This record gives sequence, structure tokens and C-alpha cells, in this order.
Amino acid sequence: MEAIKTVGLTKRYGPLTAVGRLDLAVEQGELFSLLGVNGAGKTTTIQMLSCLTRPTAGDAFLLGHSVVSDRASVKALIGVSPQETAVAPNLTARENLELMCGVHGFSREKTGKKTAQLAKEFDLGTILGKKAGKLSGGWQRRLSLAMALIGEPSVLFLDEPTLGLDVLARSGLWNAIRALKGQITIVLTTHYLEEAEALSDRIGIMGAGRLLALGTAGELKERAGTEKFEDAFVALVKGAEA
Repeated sequence: MEAIKTVGLTKRYGPLTAVGRLDLAVEQGELFSLLGVNGAGKTTTIQMLSCLTRPTAGDAFLLGHSVVSDRASVKALIGVSPQETAVAPNLTARENLELMCGVHGFSREKTGKKTAQLAKEFDLGTILGKKAGKLSGGWQRRLSLAMALIGEPSVLFLDEPTLGLDVLARSGLWNAIRALKGQITIVLTTHYLEEAEALSDRIGIMGAGRLLALGTAGELKERAGTEKFEDAFVALVKGAEA
């Protein structure tokens, strides 16, 4: 069974079609990147898949559950790390983790175990007692990612996870994401093309609400006849616009 399957997935805002009849399949355990210039439809697609907005037409299925008719089951399967870091700035890192454990109905014992587990996996030990709002951008993103995993999701959505981070912080988060590969399905949106190339099993390129190209980074470079992935991205987007 695919982790994600969309069938004619469409979202319109009045006369504007943000996403038009999108057909896409993402395999279980795959790290799939969705790329596109601003206004391509990738954010709207993620919002539909994560039940933040309803499709105008079509449907999407996450492990067989419909985002139209079975939204509660979909929400129970997913974790989301949004572009705007989802931490409570006045709480410590530990309190942020404990808060999310409470949202998921964990007992005090399970909360303690889950907090300790994530602190170890994401190397958060040195910052657990610090206010989240005082942490650097890199630490906030790492904490946000850990919080998104508290519910042990089958599918994780990462929206621009390294936006605004310096090279060292970005590298650290890349390593954290790589460690998750194969364990859960990850859908990543990013403006950093090198990030998509380095992390992804497959990449989808969107433009004007449509899927323009799909494949591994190597396949997309071969299709575009380029050596660099950035050149392939530009060629494929411009070719679709011509």
C-alpha cells in the first residue's frame, strides 16, 4: 500500500486553481520532496494532505484513509513540522515536549520516557532547561521536529525545515532527517535545491498547480540533459511554461 495516493486532487480559490487534478503516489518509508517556485501549489498540496484545508475536488489517501471522508484517521497518522517553528517561546524545551505529550494523552510515565528518548535522539540534553524563545533558529527547528514525532506518526510533513538556518545548523538538521529515513514516510518542501537532492529518494516538481516532473534527482537531471540539479529544475520548469 502506498503511504500517500492522490486522485485528481484539486483546490480552487474562486477563479484561481491552486492545485489542479494532481495524481501522485508516495511509497511507505520514502523521503519525497515537493519542489516548485512560489505559487506552484506545493504548500496548498501539503495543506490538503495534512487536513488543514479541504480539497475542492478529488481525494487523497494516507495509508488508505481519505482526507475527505476520514479526516480523523488521517490526523492520527501524521506529524507536521511547519515552516513557522511550532514551539511555545515562554516554555522550556522540556516543557514543549511535555506539552505535546499531553496533547497526545500520554501518561506521566510515558511522557517522561518519550521526552528522554527524543532528547537523546535529537541531542537536546543541553537545552532542555532553556526557554524555547531564547534558542537559536537551529535548535528551535530541531525541537520542532522532535515535537512533530511525539505522536509516532506514520507520515511526517516537513515544510521548509532549514529555512533561515546557517550552514552548520542546516547540516545538523539534515543528519537528524537522514536518521528518520526508512522508518517513516517523509514529505519535504524546500526552496533549497541542494537539500532536496541530498535527502530525497524521489522529487516532484510542481508549477501552476500541476506536477511537471517526477523522479530521482539523477533521473530529472538526465531528463533535462544537465549535470547540475539546479539547472535541471530551471529547465524543467521553464520547459513546462513554454
